[in-house]
Amino acid sequence: MRVTYDAKANMAYIYLVEEIGPGEAVRQEIAGDNMTAVLDFDAQGRLLGVELFDARSRLHPDLMAIAEKIG
Repeated sequence: MRVTYDAKANMAYIYLVEEIGPGEAVRQEIAGDNMTAVLDFDAQGRLLGVELFDARSRLHPDLMAIAEKIG
């Protein structure tokens, strides 16, 4: 699992696979109230990753500490 975090947007992406190639995520599904997260699925319906909004308040500090900073 890999986590990236964009502090400017306060968004995180949790990769459940090593890499997500262009066009590999073919279906997105909104999860949670008020668009808390977007789930990315491949063509076989397997969950590839989770884009999380308002990440600072939703992720555990230990996970935020190891997140790769981007942006």
